[in-house]
Amino acid sequence: MTALLLTGCSGQADPTAYPSAPPDYKLYDTDNLHNEAAWNTSNVHDPSILKDGDTYYIYSTDVKVGGTGTPGIMVRKSKDLISWEWVGYAFVGVPEEAETWTGATGLWAPDIEKFGDTYYLYYSASTFGSNTSYIGVATSSSPEGPWTDQGEVVKTSGVDDPNAIDPNIVLDADGKAWFVYGSFFGGIYVSPLNQETGKLAEPGFGTKIAARSRSMEQGAVEGPYVIYNPEQEKYYLFVSYDSLSSDYNVRVGRSESITGPYLDSNGRDMLDVDYEAQFEIGNKLIGGYRFNEGEGWISPGHNSVLQDGSDYYLVHHARPEQDSNWMYLHVRRMVWTADGWPAVSPERYAGETPQKVAAGSIHGEWELLVHEKLIDGQVGSNTITLLKNGKIEGGEPKDYWKFDGDHTLTLYWHDAEGTVISEETVLLLPAWDWERNKAALVFTGMNESGAAVWGKQLSRDS
Repeated sequence: MTALLLTGCSGQADPTAYPSAPPDYKLYDTDNLHNEAAWNTSNVHDPSILKDGDTYYIYSTDVKVGGTGTPGIMVRKSKDLISWEWVGYAFVGVPEEAETWTGATGLWAPDIEKFGDTYYLYYSASTFGSNTSYIGVATSSSPEGPWTDQGEVVKTSGVDDPNAIDPNIVLDADGKAWFVYGSFFGGIYVSPLNQETGKLAEPGFGTKIAARSRSMEQGAVEGPYVIYNPEQEKYYLFVSYDSLSSDYNVRVGRSESITGPYLDSNGRDMLDVDYEAQFEIGNKLIGGYRFNEGEGWISPGHNSVLQDGSDYYLVHHARPEQDSNWMYLHVRRMVWTADGWPAVSPERYAGETPQKVAAGSIHGEWELLVHEKLIDGQVGSNTITLLKNGKIEGGEPKDYWKFDGDHTLTLYWHDAEGTVISEETVLLLPAWDWERNKAALVFTGMNESGAAVWGKQLSRDS
């Protein structure tokens, strides 16, 4: 992507490199409801990502706005994570064994992995509200197929069983493969995987690593995705809480072992179903949000994570607030806090890179948005001003900010008596403001409660 250099009110160029304008894909594109080749980022639900050579592939659930989705797992590809093109379907219909077991008319929540020269595509078959479910696997010598179905990996039906959907393959620190899966009902499980067959290495359902009380949206925890961060020497479990159509949100816990326990930044176990404030468990990475201008988004969730060298990206779907029947692919740059927690950009990826930020570019008017854990619907923003003298205007008189001279900002918040009640350390990114269609400086971080803190610069003081 071509970098932009912004000019401030003083007329001096800002040496920070900002991304240029991404493709202007139309929202609510009713002209192409039945034209799959034009879907690019629309009709994407439960995306799983793979990098193969210089190409990125997205595999996703069978959905369609304004009609019934074609069964078979959608496939798209990109060279830059920004512009996406349609590839086609992995299968023609639901594989016979999966259809017989579940009665499914479409396939959900795939995942993709490569072992040796073979690609393994995992798929879910079920019906809404049922745990008579099935995860199967197909193989190919190409990420674009053709695919040969290899049958069952795990299936469920009993009242006390897990729910065999939402597969995820993860390699541990020693390169050993594991199979993570589950949704609602029994919770999230992990089990060793045989890399030669792509199937479970041991009988049974595996080890439970996350669950929620049935009192919370009927125990809604799903879409597990685990990564190992070698720099942190920890495993990170990403899951989605609550209703996929209204208040989906992504939570994170971490562990020193792939089998858990996975704890949030306050030490709460992602497996604790007895803690009375269930909504507080897990660091909240992203939920529904709306900035002051442009389209707001609801129900972001069911993510995958791309580890591309030293770069990380959160890949998820979200629904636009004006018509939540639509669903779109979002890719976001992920950064890591000083204490080893992931945080994601408030803006979709447009080619931005973490870099040193000019000190003179920070002061000005900003929108501040906090993904409070109790708010599982859409959260709005408020306006603050970072003054040249280090003060923050828009809160209490003693609020102030500090910059480390590189790309880290710390915000100090006080109560009415002047006592510091919160310190929020956030990371600055030169991004693309999708709501206002212009380059802008943003920040992201995590506060003491484990809630994401976002900021977006609206104007810059000279």
